[in-house]
Formats: sequence, C-alpha cells, structure tokens
Amino acid sequence: MIESARKEDVQEVLPLLLAAIGHIAYTLAGTDDSLEATRVLSDFYIREDNRISYKHVLVDRREDGIAGMLLSYAGDGAAALDLPFINRAGRKSGARADETIAVEAKEGDYYLDSIAVNERYQGQGIAKALISAFEQKGLEQGYSRLSLIVEPDNARAYALYKKLNYIEDGSIQVSGSRYIRMIKQK
Repeated sequence: MIESARKEDVQEVLPLLLAAIGHIAYTLAGTDDSLEATRVLSDFYIREDNRISYKHVLVDRREDGIAGMLLSYAGDGAAALDLPFINRAGRKSGARADETIAVEAKEGDYYLDSIAVNERYQGQGIAKALISAFEQKGLEQGYSRLSLIVEPDNARAYALYKKLNYIEDGSIQVSGSRYIRMIKQK
C-alpha cells in the first residue's frame, strides 16, 4: 500500500534513499565519511525542514516492511529546503563537503528527487506505482509540470521514464556529475 512515510521508517527508508542518491549523499551531509553521512542524513530524515524529510517521502508499505520509497517536493521553495544542509553545524571541508548543493528542482515543477525499490521487490511494478502516486500528488498540489533527473548511464530508469512519457529537457550538474533533466506536462 502506498502511503506517506513516518519518522519511524528511517531505518528502512534511509538505505533505499542512499542507494538512490549515491555520492550526492556526501554533498548533502557535508562529509566524506560514509558512517557520518548516514548519521547526518538520518537526523535530517526525521526533521521536517529539509529536502529529505519524511514529510516528502511516499512508501510502498508491505506486511514485512517497506518495498520502495519515493522522495518528492515542489520546486517552488526548493532552495530553502537545502538551507538546513548548508547551515549545518559541524559541516566539514573536504572533496565532497565543500561542493555547492545544486538546486535540482525548478520553480513551477513538482520534482521527483529520488526513487528506490528494495531488491527483493524489484520487477513487481512498484516503481511505476510510486511514480503514479507522485504524479497524482503533484496534480493535487496544483502542478502541471513534473520533473526529475536521471544519470545518463542508468538505462533502466531512463527507459521507464520515457515509457511514462517524460521527455528530455536539458541537463544539470549535481555533485560533480551530469544528469539528464526530464519533464512531463500533465
């Protein structure tokens, strides 16, 4: 069943989120240490004032746990969702830590930040169902344009987005890597 995430889901959602965002996690956390990044992002997940807050997460909840997650938010005000990361006390300098946090979402868009499905549930249409719920949520909030970014070498995700009628709309640099921006008008 697809529903809003809860704070208590942090132990199940965070590994999926980290798998989805990869090296971007280090930029957000402001550290190159994986354990510290996990701790920092866990703390941010249970807060309500930032881009990875549980408030922005949909989950596919099953009897035996969370099968998948999707993180999304409105592009309007997206920069403000990054301020808690930028202003975090204890933010360290280093290769990833001093990188600028890119605002991925554009004003006027409802933005799919990240999506991941637990390995044991893959191939069951969960990603498609989560994306459908994301699109519905965007429409309910008054957005007619949906957006996301995808790594150029993630052929599986790119093919799914194309199948769901997302089209390319340029590219963006995030944490030192190029991503393809895709949009869908509703």
